[in-house]
Amino acid sequence: MFRQAIARPMVTANRAVLQRSFSAAVPRMGEGDTGAPRSGGAASSDAFTKREAAQEAIYIREKELEKLGSLKKKITEQRKHLDELEGHIDKLTKEQNGAGQ
Repeated sequence: MFRQAIARPMVTANRAVLQRSFSAAVPRMGEGDTGAPRSGGAASSDAFTKREAAQEAIYIREKELEKLGSLKKKITEQRKHLDELEGHIDKLTKEQNGAGQ
């Protein structure tokens, strides 16, 4: 029985070998399967679409807050480093002014 289910190659006039697909169902895409937004009208205002949009907005906001937090941390570190450098410059300036007198 299995032998009969497997398609045997067919030879055509130009000697090309054709084979059949093993799958019985052809994949088809339905409306909305591409990830494209839904068309207008009642379909665009259903509860699922609204909830999905709200969750996406929350996710984006959380990611932006994380980025802002990391930027603030970097700014704080840079400010600390600049303060240390200014202190070092002030110390060197005082030493040179005191030694020159």
